Amino acid sequence: MLGRWGFDRRLAPYVFAAPAVLIMAVGLFYPVVEAVRLSLYEVRLGEPPTPQAFRGLSILAEALADSSVRTSMAVTLQFSVLVVAVEMVLGVALALALEKPLRGMRAFRTLFVLPMMIAPICVGLIWRYMFDVNVGPINSWLAMFHVKPAWLADPSLAFFTLCVTDIWQFTPFVFILALAGLQGIDQSAVEAAKIDGASVLQTIRYIKIPLLAPILMITILMRLIDALRGLEVVYAMTNGGPGLSTELFSLHIYKSAFVTQRMGHSAALSVCLLVVTTALSAALLMWSNPMRRKGG
Repeated sequence: MLGRWGFDRRLAPYVFAAPAVLIMAVGLFYPVVEAVRLSLYEVRLGEPPTPQAFRGLSILAEALADSSVRTSMAVTLQFSVLVVAVEMVLGVALALALEKPLRGMRAFRTLFVLPMMIAPICVGLIWRYMFDVNVGPINSWLAMFHVKPAWLADPSLAFFTLCVTDIWQFTPFVFILALAGLQGIDQSAVEAAKIDGASVLQTIRYIKIPLLAPILMITILMRLIDALRGLEVVYAMTNGGPGLSTELFSLHIYKSAFVTQRMGHSAALSVCLLVVTTALSAALLMWSNPMRRKGG
């Protein structure tokens, strides 16, 4: 299998792929390694880079002992589970309702996916205006009922507005993936179920949802990762307030780095978030194993 220049042709794919793999490896692993290294040192923004005080894992232990860190972790988990669950239910339901070709449906689908095309910081500003207590359109509509909620000033309402905004922005993402999955289903199974007398709900429950399961698990994983590291929308809408009621973990990391200027503390929290996200992703993939199911 030697070529003209004595080169083993079986190695050709690896040789051609090696530069791209090397660049990807450096691009992926170098920031992670640097973040891990930084998390072991007491570094403050604006101070000379050397000498850096080595503190090891004590920075992470100190960070995890901070009540504000635990609060932001709890808010993030609560937010992620809630919005992903609602988005999955709404997105799949809409895909099931709109899977059949109807007149004008293409235009509706295009309009429906517009929210996720808007930059997250713009989404945050838009909904901050919508929920404004004095000039927001929502309170203007509620004025006829003599109700004027302080959406962004009340802790429970502020968390609710954040969830509504995320659901508005990312339900179309679930809708698109679920719709693509539905259109890829072998219709012979659906027709066979109809011939056997299955109702619409039975067809969805026993045919469509099981066939969609691999795509839905990947969708849950992608949305869960995205929700865990959400930052821009909450930064623009509430900046984590009032109090710590909407301070997601990514926002807490940002404030640690650029407000209190504790880069080592921020890096330790970033590594912690990376570990949690990786562990959740691995557990979800091991539990569902969508790729093996797809391959039979």
